[in-house]
Amino acid sequence: MSKKTKRTLKRILLIAALAMLVVVLTGCGNMNSPVTKSSTNFWDRYVVYYFQQFILVMAKNWHLGVAWAIIVFTVIVRVILLPLMYFQSKSQKKQMQLQPEIKQLQQKYPGKDVDSRQKLNEETQKLYSEAGINPMLGCLPLLLQMPIMLALYQAIYRTPDLRVGSFIWMQLGQPDQYHILPIVAGLLTLLSSWLTMKATPQQGGIGMAMMGVSAIMITWFAWVTASAVSIYWVVSNLFQVGQTMLLQNPWQIQREMAAKEKEKKDKERRLRRAKRRALKKR
Repeated sequence: MSKKTKRTLKRILLIAALAMLVVVLTGCGNMNSPVTKSSTNFWDRYVVYYFQQFILVMAKNWHLGVAWAIIVFTVIVRVILLPLMYFQSKSQKKQMQLQPEIKQLQQKYPGKDVDSRQKLNEETQKLYSEAGINPMLGCLPLLLQMPIMLALYQAIYRTPDLRVGSFIWMQLGQPDQYHILPIVAGLLTLLSSWLTMKATPQQGGIGMAMMGVSAIMITWFAWVTASAVSIYWVVSNLFQVGQTMLLQNPWQIQREMAAKEKEKKDKERRLRRAKRRALKKR
């Protein structure tokens, strides 16, 4: 099994672990009971309750409708996470820049025996360490976003005041009757994942599969949940698309990589010419 495949499998296992975390946290509270200041469960009292109150205060004091309060809340959360996403994008960009060196190491240690694989892993880790890269930190934003998404979902689902009213054509407490919002949420998830993959093409076929699965899951969840929750997914993924274009513009990254590759080839060509001239003089 190649190192790239192992890294991808580790990320899949991490996502599976996060899914289990979602299940566990969901079980921490009674989904059929409202969240109040008197809630005794830690998750309900100190996470879901304050999410609920923040949205309600914005809706009341800022004279916003519930839907607009959810939209503003989503944007605030994504802005707070922006420095972390910037850190992640810089780490991914460094990994992309190291791909030529990693390929050279793979050519240097092509064997499948334990000794060769160990040396390849050691050299790769040394390369990452010298560049100040920790590949596993790329999953940190996901670790933070999952509990936030779950807390917001529970705050909306378990607070009657956040599921009352309408927004455009939708009733906030009911799934979108025309299924427009779920389709938009799925398409934005697909677009966001595609842009990220285009910026980090080394993810390969497994990344493509994960991209499709995530889009299908978001579409299905938005299809069956209240429109108030679907609004969060649409706004969050729309923000993600803009964020990716700002921090990880794939076309800019590809231009930079092409320029670096051209510079490397030009340098090698100049060295070959210099060697030929030196040999002729002899």
